[in-house]
Amino acid sequence: MCFTQLNPTIPMTVEGKGKGYAVAVIDYGQEHHLIWVVVMDDTGEIWSAPNPTTRVQSNWTMGRGGPARAAPVEPLRQAASA
Repeated sequence: MCFTQLNPTIPMTVEGKGKGYAVAVIDYGQEHHLIWVVVMDDTGEIWSAPNPTTRVQSNWTMGRGGPARAAPVEPLRQAASA
């Protein structure tokens, strides 16, 4: 496992939670999604959000428009069929 504190923080949107700033990222290894530690703007709550539910916020200077609708993400491990 690798825990990396971000400096500077990254403005992000977490699906279902809203806008905030990523302050750290956790990498559990190749069989897991990255986990973003995000402080939410509206509530001050801190959430650990899996990579498929996070998006960086738009930034006109960097050429990033509004968030595009992402395709559904398949789980890393498929459930065993019965």
